[in-house]
Amino acid sequence: MTARVLVVDDIVSNVKLLEARLTAEYFEILTAYSGREALDIIARERVDVVLLDVMMPGMDGFEVCRLIKQNAKTAHLPVIMVTALDQPSDKVHGLEAGADDFLTKPVDDIALVTRVKNLARLKVMSDEMLTRAATTQQMGMGDAPVMDWQAAGEGGQIVIVEDHPRSAQRIAETLRSAHTVIVEGDPQAALLKIAEQPVDVLVVSLSLANADGLRLCSQVRSLERTRHLPVLIIVEPSDDARLLRGLDMGVNDYVLRPIERHELMARVRTQVKRKRHADLLKARLEESVEMAITDGLTGLHNRRYMEGHLKTLVGESIRSGRSLSLLVADIDFFKSVNDTYGHAAGDNVLREFAQRFRRNTRGIDLACRLGGEEFVIIMPDTDLARAIQVGERLRATIAAEPFQVTPGNELAVTASVGISTLEYQEDTPEALFKRADNALYSAKREGRNRVVADAA
Repeated sequence: MTARVLVVDDIVSNVKLLEARLTAEYFEILTAYSGREALDIIARERVDVVLLDVMMPGMDGFEVCRLIKQNAKTAHLPVIMVTALDQPSDKVHGLEAGADDFLTKPVDDIALVTRVKNLARLKVMSDEMLTRAATTQQMGMGDAPVMDWQAAGEGGQIVIVEDHPRSAQRIAETLRSAHTVIVEGDPQAALLKIAEQPVDVLVVSLSLANADGLRLCSQVRSLERTRHLPVLIIVEPSDDARLLRGLDMGVNDYVLRPIERHELMARVRTQVKRKRHADLLKARLEESVEMAITDGLTGLHNRRYMEGHLKTLVGESIRSGRSLSLLVADIDFFKSVNDTYGHAAGDNVLREFAQRFRRNTRGIDLACRLGGEEFVIIMPDTDLARAIQVGERLRATIAAEPFQVTPGNELAVTASVGISTLEYQEDTPEALFKRADNALYSAKREGRNRVVADAA
């Protein structure tokens, strides 16, 4: 993927080297030679990832990172601290300042590209959530939840696959300070665990004594339930071939042995964030789809969904020769409810009507609000006689008890019902609906509060 990367270092040769390496991977590069210049660029330009050197005169990298993370507009901007190999304390300070990841000098090409790609994807997810939240507010649908960028990487469910007891213990002790950890020595047992329970990150050692860690990674990527689970592998320093194979099959990140605890914490934290941002985006998407097919007032499916569903069921019923019936119900004299008691009272009637409507549908039936005071039930595997029984039961349920229109005011409400059933091979959804609608009008003409069937 491509992204806009800001490279910040006071040494020109360091900037040029990182710029050349990242440009070769088709990243768009911005450069800054001081902390203040970097903050100015971030304020006026779109930046996806910041590569930030620690040691700079005036304002060092820690202070720049702290200012980025303290600003609500840039708190979600990923920052990679570039530290000296002989200064592990830099990683502690970087974590305290809010850094998302680390690179050590001299910077390894594989590590550079992997870290930048990981955090660029995370930035895309965060931007998407912020955009959806803004759209939700503009549509007057309340405030969509936006995840706390810093807290999102804590409290994850981590599964570690390592069959060397001492190594597994050290890794688990490191991660347990911020996460819930499960250690499993058998890759197949681990695969069952992550397929059956919520997991945020899978950590796999490629030095397993009796199994191939890469095979487990491949299996994780091939299963639908675990396909998008973040995977981090632990690799020996000389094992570039297996590292590249892992990255090629979709492994998200890696750490080299001997494992530096602060680096491991940072890597896992980034992947937990990624998983949670992806989960939140998926949930928002599902909510958006649900809102698109649901009537906001009654909670029933809307006309758009009803028309598509009816078309599908008509086609299936004609092919299989199975029965299909359609019920259309209309609240009698509904206009007078609005005129007498107001539209708020009318909405109360519609909501209560929908509840009684829903209670009289089977699991395979589809209850919808067509619009206004008209409602529909699509009934698969239902012949005309059975559909008339459903209609009579619905009509009686509506008329049985008065509706509360306003506090202290109740109103007797009735409904007229029209029913049609699939009759001919050449029947269409439109023909089925038209016959039910004609039957409904007949019920209205004959005095309302009745069920009329029109089978042909």
